[in-house]
Amino acid sequence: MALLNFRKREKTGATPANGQVEAFLKDYSIEVMPRTAEKVEDFRALLPAGTRVYIAHIEGTPIEDMVATAKRINAEGYPVMPHFPARIIKDQATLADWIARYQGEANVDQALLLAGGVEKPHGDFHSSMQLLEAGEFDKAGFKRLHVAGHPEGNKDIDPDGSMKNVEDALRWKQKFSETTDAEMALATQFAFDAKPIIKWADDLAAAGITLPIHIGIAGPAKLQTLIKFAIACGVGPSLKVLQKRAMDVTKLLLPYEPTDVIAELAAHKAANPDFNITNVHFFPLGGIKTNATWAIENGGASTVPANQQG
Repeated sequence: MALLNFRKREKTGATPANGQVEAFLKDYSIEVMPRTAEKVEDFRALLPAGTRVYIAHIEGTPIEDMVATAKRINAEGYPVMPHFPARIIKDQATLADWIARYQGEANVDQALLLAGGVEKPHGDFHSSMQLLEAGEFDKAGFKRLHVAGHPEGNKDIDPDGSMKNVEDALRWKQKFSETTDAEMALATQFAFDAKPIIKWADDLAAAGITLPIHIGIAGPAKLQTLIKFAIACGVGPSLKVLQKRAMDVTKLLLPYEPTDVIAELAAHKAANPDFNITNVHFFPLGGIKTNATWAIENGGASTVPANQQG
C-alpha cells in the first residue's frame, strides 16, 4: 500500500464508503484557529453533529478572540476544546481566569493541555503537567482533559532523539488520570505512516499507558504545505518521507490526501478491536472545508454534516 496518496481529483459520483474507514472516522475531531474559523460561514454544513472542535491558541492571539471563537462554535452545537499552552500562561491567576471565561461565556468543559511551541515561558508554567497539578480544571469541574502524544518523539522534549522524557511524562499523566474525575486521552501530533503509529500505540499499551489515543492526521493539502508544517512541528520520519516525495517534481502540485494512512489504521482497528487508537483528530492544513469535504466523501454515515442529518 502506498504510504502517501497523491492523485488528481476526478469529478465522479459518490463512492460507497469503506465500512472500516466509516467506523474509524466516527466521532472524529478537527482543529481550528480564530482566523481560520472566521472563514467558515456555518460549521453545520461541514461537520457532523457533536464533532469536537479544538481551538489552537497561537502565541499572540488575545484570549478574547479565543473565547469569542469558542462561543460562536458552541452556539452552532459543537463541543469546544481550546488549547491551554503552558508556556504562554503567565501564572495560576491567568489560568483560572481563562478557564472562567471559557466556561462562563462559551460553556466549555474540556481542554487540551500542552507545553506550547514557545521557547521561553511567559511566566510560571512550562509543561502540561504543571497545568494539571495546578488543580484549576478539576476545581472548575472540567469533564475532559487531553494531553499531547508524540508518535515520532519530540526534539523539544528529547533533544537526543530518544523517547525517554516523552515516555516518562506519559507515565506521569497516566497516574494523574487515575486521580482526576475528568476523562483523559492523548491527542497526537500528525504522522503519515501507519506502521510506526501502530507500533508506538502498541508499545504504550505494553508499558501500561492505557489512555485512549486520538491520532493526529493531516488533512488534504499541497505537499509544500505539509513539508512546511512538518518542519515547524518537528515531525520526524514522516518529514523524510515527504522530502523524498518532493524530489519528484511531477508530484509537487498534486494534492496529498490521507486516504491510505486512514485505511491502514482502520483495517488494523477492525482486526484488533482493543487497539488503543479510538478516534481520528484532523489537522486541516489545507483548509477546514477541504478537510471536511474529504471526510464527507470517505466516511459514509459517520461524517454526514449536521444540517444534512435526519
